[in-house]
Amino acid sequence: MRFGKTLQSCVYAPWSSKYIDYSKLKELLREDSDVSADSHIPTQEWTEDDESVFVDELVNVQLEKVNGFHNDTYRNLRDRTTDCEVSLQRLASSATSEIDEIPQFAAEANTTDDKLLLDVLQRLDSITKEVNELEKYSRINFTGFLKAAKKHDRRRGSHYRVRPLLQVRLAALPFNSEDYSPLLYQLSAMYSFVRQRMQREQQQPPSESETKERALHYRSHKFWVHPENLLEVKTYILRRLPVLVYNPQTSKIAEGAQHDPRITSLYFDNPGFSLYTDKVSKTAGASSVRLRWFGHLSSKSEIYLEKKTIEESGDSDEIRIPIKEKYVQDFLTGQYKMEKPLNKLKERRGIDSDAFRRLLSDVDALQSYIKERDLQPILRANYTRTAFQIPGDDIVRISLDTDVAFLREDSLDQERPCRDPSNWHRTDIDTDGMEFPFASVRRGEISRFPYALLEIKVRDGAKRKTHEWVGDLMSSHLVKESPRFSKFVHGVAQLFEDHVNSFPFWLSDLETDIRRDPGAAFQEEQAKKAKHVEDEQAVGSFMGSRIGRSFTAAVGSPVTKSVGTTSGTAAAGMGNDGVEIPDSDEDENQAEVTTTQNSHRLQSFLLSISGSKYGRSRQQHAIRLPPGVREPGRLTKQIGPVQVEPKVWLANQRTFVKWQHISVLLATLSLSLYNAGADNHGIAQGLAIAYTLIATMTGVGSPSSFQ
Repeated sequence: MRFGKTLQSCVYAPWSSKYIDYSKLKELLREDSDVSADSHIPTQEWTEDDESVFVDELVNVQLEKVNGFHNDTYRNLRDRTTDCEVSLQRLASSATSEIDEIPQFAAEANTTDDKLLLDVLQRLDSITKEVNELEKYSRINFTGFLKAAKKHDRRRGSHYRVRPLLQVRLAALPFNSEDYSPLLYQLSAMYSFVRQRMQREQQQPPSESETKERALHYRSHKFWVHPENLLEVKTYILRRLPVLVYNPQTSKIAEGAQHDPRITSLYFDNPGFSLYTDKVSKTAGASSVRLRWFGHLSSKSEIYLEKKTIEESGDSDEIRIPIKEKYVQDFLTGQYKMEKPLNKLKERRGIDSDAFRRLLSDVDALQSYIKERDLQPILRANYTRTAFQIPGDDIVRISLDTDVAFLREDSLDQERPCRDPSNWHRTDIDTDGMEFPFASVRRGEISRFPYALLEIKVRDGAKRKTHEWVGDLMSSHLVKESPRFSKFVHGVAQLFEDHVNSFPFWLSDLETDIRRDPGAAFQEEQAKKAKHVEDEQAVGSFMGSRIGRSFTAAVGSPVTKSVGTTSGTAAAGMGNDGVEIPDSDEDENQAEVTTTQNSHRLQSFLLSISGSKYGRSRQQHAIRLPPGVREPGRLTKQIGPVQVEPKVWLANQRTFVKWQHISVLLATLSLSLYNAGADNHGIAQGLAIAYTLIATMTGVGSPSSFQ
């Protein structure tokens, strides 16, 4: 699509006259009229006056118009945000006044407060929407200026070049580099206050059972977010959850002057990359070991050594101990065994306390595991994290990682080690205080992830209302699902390609554009829900259980209304939420109905798997395809050529070369045995012949496996 059409499709109607006039710039450039139809000879010469008019329109008129409107709009948004803050401050001060203590005025005060809260909430929604549109406005206009300069230099670049001038001017203007985080933090804090006040009557202190539920499991969902959708995702989340200061010691609502912290994770593995292989192959008991800290090491941040193990049941076991920077190297080599923290616990709580025993066992487990697996720092992951969570409420926890970079931290190459083998981290990064994008790091030692990483954790047993807005976000066009993504696995696969023979499946998605059309994403999600309900009904019909829920396609969905419908008896027993509603006379007739249905279903199932003529005839008559659908002649996997990724082919080639190498070694060994042995030495000759046969089979069999 040409940029002119792209610009028209991205215009926000109330601001339509404030965008770059791309058509006028093309007219001044005389793109359509400067070349004759019969030849490529210009019909009119490009003069200095033409160049002056174009540059003046581009830099002094259009650029100033866009920059001025952006500054005015951003200032207006900040003023409106301040007005909302003042209104909420008056509301907060009136909440503790004496008028609420008088019964006859309490109801009137609550009604007035509710009206004010609704008014502020509407204003916050309007501000949030315009912040999102302003970011899109800045991005599309910035692209338009670069496109116009590129078009000019391509056609008039032999005598005049305007791109260097434009880049200097753009760097001096803030409209394309504005940081919206402080404004988003203010909006997030106000959204949190409004939610708490509007739900003050519904909120109750957590019961003892709910407190115990907090130790239950979480379901984690991971996604990629394109940079163009990043701000929209943030504004969508902060309407429901406040932005938190991500700190391991405390959590509170973020204020406008605060910034998201940089987090560094230092992952361990051995030269054979056994931990990576276990993670990729999803081996039961696969573990990962890492050091993690916030900010720069120069600020004396507390470091955490963590070991996480995935059990066969899917549960995870985590060991986490704090350690100071000066003790890390000695701890990894086994010279330091956390004597100081252990002595403090021993003095304060005693040697029989649970805390002392737990720390002692964690230290022994970590040091023995590091020694047994010969672990060393291999990979560094550095990213900026934005956390969303209601303080004291851990039902939904969301983290958004941006500016993700992976750096080599190994010393595998003895001639050019990335890290000093006598040290546990790279001093060139930590001592100098390098930050993203790590421009001083050598090429080949860094891999910058092109997208943001979104992780949503929902506690098991959460109410359905909690899942509604989370489900809408997960199924929207703003995110791309990547359920098995791991920073450790991705960084090793990108930076140590020659050292490993297996790769994660998501690598191929990096070569594609993850952005999706909203309509296509909606249709895809509707079809997925219908298929899920249809599968549940098929399984439930065989197992003899009643259908738990039905699916109704939303307006505009391509799914037909017949999908997901149930029989009259089953549908009559369903509520709006798909929960079964018992009838008053259900218990009396349930046994007879269940027996009849089960016998019919069992008969249908036996006929479906039967190989007899009668069974096959019943199968043919039982299957009725809907109108417009025909039975395919071939399986889907047999249609079209097989797509093989280049990395898979290269890994296969490396395996083939290794087999050839083994066959050559065996052939050399057999030849040496045959020549070294005496004429009457039958054992040497027999071994030589056996090794020759093995080498021949290996050399001949490996090409067939390779093909």
